[in-house]
Amino acid sequence: MVVLNEQTLVLNRHWVPIGTTSVRTALCLLHRRTARAVSPDDYSVHDFDSWACLRVAEEEPCIRTVSLRLRVPEVVLLTRYDKYPQHRVTFSRRNIFRRDHYACQYCGARPRVDELSVDHVVPRSRGGQSTWTNCVLSCLRCNRKKGNRRMEEAGLRLLRSAVEPPWTPCISIPLGKRKTSWQQFVSREYWEVELDG
Repeated sequence: MVVLNEQTLVLNRHWVPIGTTSVRTALCLLHRRTARAVSPDDYSVHDFDSWACLRVAEEEPCIRTVSLRLRVPEVVLLTRYDKYPQHRVTFSRRNIFRRDHYACQYCGARPRVDELSVDHVVPRSRGGQSTWTNCVLSCLRCNRKKGNRRMEEAGLRLLRSAVEPPWTPCISIPLGKRKTSWQQFVSREYWEVELDG
């Protein structure tokens, strides 16, 4: 059933969006009573039994079982979880590529992804750390030119300073996955997130 792999918005118990999950997982959370389904029309909250009793319109996506047609929960509210999304972007190779827009930070070239590498501005052999401020994308040509030297020694300079990207909401919602029922729970900034997919 393809509908079970669709995405459901997850809210913490304070009604703050903290992520998405599959419909399959959302239904498991409902059944285990760790979450309640939210009806986007009137904000009513339902446990599994009351959700199963709701009428399903003909054109509405649903899950069919032998004995019932179950509405697809598009938003669930966790009953006990009250934490908030992480407020820092995770330092990772993938996020360095995103921060640097897949471009060499020494010459500005935009080669294929497999022709880019993460370079330590201050080489690790000289005490450089793997941090946001010391790692940048480099094309293979610039990386070979720099080698195990500092930028000044290699005659290179950064086009942009290496900085930690500002925090953005951790929910990344690809264009094709966005549901109109989520708009009342998720601010505009969430819809425009580029990091974390």
